[in-house]
Amino acid sequence: MSHPIIALQAALVGAIRAALDTPIFDAPPRDAVAPYIAIARHDLRPRDGDGAPGHEHFLLLHVWAAQASRKTALAIADEVIALALALDCETLAITLRRHDRTDTAIDNATGRARAAIALTFFSEPS
Repeated sequence: MSHPIIALQAALVGAIRAALDTPIFDAPPRDAVAPYIAIARHDLRPRDGDGAPGHEHFLLLHVWAAQASRKTALAIADEVIALALALDCETLAITLRRHDRTDTAIDNATGRARAAIALTFFSEPS
């Protein structure tokens, strides 16, 4: 059985790649050209109940726009959120999908806009 982080992340990356033209990376290559999405964090906490092993996933995704446009970053972020809230996984039963928050900023070093998306999922083996 695959680790729950790997299973959930693979499902999310697959859904994003199938639906969007925006590349997604665990860590963007040094020469990555925006727009792109980066998985900044994926934390896991055990959440066992009813005799079934479960997990609570906390994901932080960064959406980078090619220019200083929050509107552009948020348009991509909205698509990512919609995909995450409809996410299915072959090896996990996802029992909760939640968008916790979206933060935006203009990066001083690059002048690009970034939207940070915080998501929570509950999963159990399927």
